[in-house]
Amino acid sequence: MYAKKFSFTLVSVLLLAAFVLAACGPAAVTEVPAATAAPAATEVPAATEAPAATEAPVVAPSKVEVFSWWTGGGEAAGLDAMIKVFQAQYPDIEFSNAAVAGGAGTNARAVLATRLQAGDPPDSWQGHAGQELIGTYVAANQLQPLNDLYKAEGWLAVMPETLIPLISQNGNIYSVPVNIHRANVMWYNPELLADNNITVPTTIDEWFTAMDTLKAAGVTPLAMGEQWTAMHLFETVMLGTLGAEKYNGLWDGSVAWDGPEAKQGIENYKKALTYVNSDASSLTWQDAAQLVVNGDAAFNVMGDWAEGYFRELGKTPNTDYGWAPVPGTVGVFQFLSDSFVLPVGAPNADGATAWLKVAGSKAGQEAFNPVKGSICARTDCDPALFGVYLQSAMADWSSNVVVGSLTHGVVANDSWKTDINTALGLFLADQNVETFQAALVTACKASGPCK
Repeated sequence: MYAKKFSFTLVSVLLLAAFVLAACGPAAVTEVPAATAAPAATEVPAATEAPAATEAPVVAPSKVEVFSWWTGGGEAAGLDAMIKVFQAQYPDIEFSNAAVAGGAGTNARAVLATRLQAGDPPDSWQGHAGQELIGTYVAANQLQPLNDLYKAEGWLAVMPETLIPLISQNGNIYSVPVNIHRANVMWYNPELLADNNITVPTTIDEWFTAMDTLKAAGVTPLAMGEQWTAMHLFETVMLGTLGAEKYNGLWDGSVAWDGPEAKQGIENYKKALTYVNSDASSLTWQDAAQLVVNGDAAFNVMGDWAEGYFRELGKTPNTDYGWAPVPGTVGVFQFLSDSFVLPVGAPNADGATAWLKVAGSKAGQEAFNPVKGSICARTDCDPALFGVYLQSAMADWSSNVVVGSLTHGVVANDSWKTDINTALGLFLADQNVETFQAALVTACKASGPCK
């Protein structure tokens, strides 16, 4: 009992002392709310649900693993050029090039999917602006928003307004575009056309007439490669047949896949395949493009990364190769854009941020794009750094009607594109228009706006 009384008395004394000390201390300061600043007109929206800042020691990044599918031709050389800029700016960060070859990214993205499922993301990876990123990785909560980086680097002032909505969702920006490519380019051999008295065709019917002439003369009219290049040809023929507005309608649901316009596009595609080299399925896109500059085929439909490859081969524009919009698409720029992202759970997030800063910088894009065979995503690059083809692409980008690419991730998410690719594979084997069209309708109902 004595112990309990003593304890109670001691506690009482201590409490009394505490109150006395508090009374003798300085008065509490009442916080005055800070004035709320009005956001500037160009302010980047704040990322939603951003994690609270935490007190942590600042550790300099020591490495970064960057994942892409740039392993050959001008694209690998372009990546090397941008890596050199990165290494000059961040000499203390070890750069790991985790590029995977093949299939316009098909192989790389299969490897990426496996790594993400295993919780082993690279620090940054290449993806296409549009539904490939938004409809796939953002939908799966696998990417970090980059609004703060855009604000810090001032990128909204130098990135095209066309691009920002394609790499954004709910006010958040999710990737850093490094370039603009054109998909609807028809490359041709000027000498073969001149020898056969052919002018460069501008309509689908003119193109078929020219290829009939070439075929009769024993010349392979149209070079094509593996299946993804067949999809590339398919989307450009559909665009050339339907025109920009109706082509866009296929992807927003306003034009029916089972309608007469779509059927005519498929019929034209089927006819185009009759002019293709017999060994197409065994060739890469580089192999198919080289048939043109070597004089073994007259035409090749491929994105303008082919031009970087031609220059790497030492070929001369307007002599060894010429170019024009795919017939039927004059005045239309079918685009795609390569972008890099910051994944959730990146092992070296600081290193990834350093890479993204270079990828979005003027120095990085001016080093990369002239070699890659693309134009800058930024609008302030020096045109004098680019060759005659890319200068023409810059002019068209600023003046043409712009539409997106299927093969390269702009208009359809991965699920929809996969369904189309499966249907296309069957069509390449059986050439049945009705079956192919029905499969395209089913694909749109499963993953697109036709539900």
